[in-house]
Amino acid sequence: MASFRLSTRRLGQTGSALVLLTPFLIVYSAFLVFPFFRGIWISLHDWNLLEVAFNPDAKQFVGLRNFERIMWGRDIVWSATAIPWIQMGSAVVLIGVFVLDRARRISRSTAILIGVVALVFFIACGFHPAEGGRWYDRRFWPTVGNTILFVALTVPGVTIVALVLAALLNRESRMMAIFRTVFFLSQVLSVTVVTLIWQIMFSPRQGLVANVMELFGGTPIHWLTDEGFAMAAIAITTVWWSLGVAMILFLAGLQDISRDIYEAAALDNARGLRAFRYITLPNLKRTITLVVVLQIIMHFQVFGQSHLMTGGGPDGSTQTLVRYIYQTGFRDSDLGRATAMAIFLFIIMGGFSIVQFILGRGEK
Repeated sequence: MASFRLSTRRLGQTGSALVLLTPFLIVYSAFLVFPFFRGIWISLHDWNLLEVAFNPDAKQFVGLRNFERIMWGRDIVWSATAIPWIQMGSAVVLIGVFVLDRARRISRSTAILIGVVALVFFIACGFHPAEGGRWYDRRFWPTVGNTILFVALTVPGVTIVALVLAALLNRESRMMAIFRTVFFLSQVLSVTVVTLIWQIMFSPRQGLVANVMELFGGTPIHWLTDEGFAMAAIAITTVWWSLGVAMILFLAGLQDISRDIYEAAALDNARGLRAFRYITLPNLKRTITLVVVLQIIMHFQVFGQSHLMTGGGPDGSTQTLVRYIYQTGFRDSDLGRATAMAIFLFIIMGGFSIVQFILGRGEK
């Protein structure tokens, strides 16, 4: 009798949960699940946006040809030195992971995960056209490379600066609260306002950066029109804009660390940088992982900074993947190929989410 009542109660709880979840599930399915599978369907077609808008039968099923068009080419070969700086970096990571695993400084699952990612980068970056060959889409991989470079510049910058600011502002006082607000304010600005501010800052004539360089005897740099500096300018802008949320996450992590640990460490002469290294960083490992993965996912979707500050130039050096998807889909009306690129981007971001889940799975 008691077990029957318990089962009835559980069924009642399950039914109540389903009733409460139903409105969310309907909205979620309508605006996220259905568009996702619809996008996969579109990526399998030669889908001209304007033609299909007037004639739904104008689309043509082509299977995986859109993916082949963006990711492959004619006479593609593999070499261990196709992109030396990435492949060498991947090899160094593989060796470092092996050494750390042998020294038992990282878990076996973490070592395998990082090793697999590094190996995938090493292999994937080795494909290139042979002499006389070519990529079917010559702009896709350079655009992916620009996006990876942008992420490589911004994610460490945001993480390190936000962590340092959080450590400096982790004090209970009115002045610290004011400083926290000041540093968070950039986060609430729109991308249009942010890019306008930094376009003025980087102006070689009246910009603050140019004035400071002239003050110290330097020559003003044309940040937004020089291929060597344009991506760096966009990265600096993004780091300044993205500090707020990362700083708040680190502050929450710091305030979750018991003060008793620092007091006990102080008895053993562990203060300042030593306490930061041996107490703060290990206790923030999960927060650091979360911040890094969130920043990677967000910055792979960069669009506004590149679109408004440089228009993808000069000479395509700041063209990003989302901007290229936008141009392919809405300027060139090639919705099938644009959707295939969007799915490629989704796989990248999904991969980093899986990495974050696996790395944080064994932590308390």
